[in-house]
Amino acid sequence: MSRTIVSGDDLPKAPPVYSHAVKCAGLVFVSGTAAYDAATGMIVGETIQEQTAQALRNIAAILKAAGTTLDKAVSATVILADEDDFAGMNEEWVKWFPTDPPARQGAKLPVRIPRLKISIAMIAEA
Repeated sequence: MSRTIVSGDDLPKAPPVYSHAVKCAGLVFVSGTAAYDAATGMIVGETIQEQTAQALRNIAAILKAAGTTLDKAVSATVILADEDDFAGMNEEWVKWFPTDPPARQGAKLPVRIPRLKISIAMIAEA
């Protein structure tokens, strides 16, 4: 089974040990994606809603580079720095997935990165 590493010029620069996504078996597996600005590499947003929106914009760009869209998302893992941000994340999430959202699970970030509130991993149909 072949696999393709997904990259793109409009995505944040990935270090050599990290792929934005891998396309294989009719699916796109998006790595944990945070609220980074592609041009500056800086975290965007102070609130969980702002960071959730930026992380989803980044995932949408990754999926576009893979030839698919957020509409094809089947599963997501939302990783929060603070469980108290769950309600705010959900507030933004429903704007992006008002109907038929992907299956979802949650976790807590295992490390503290200054200002980082969220990371989202996703699987979508290719």
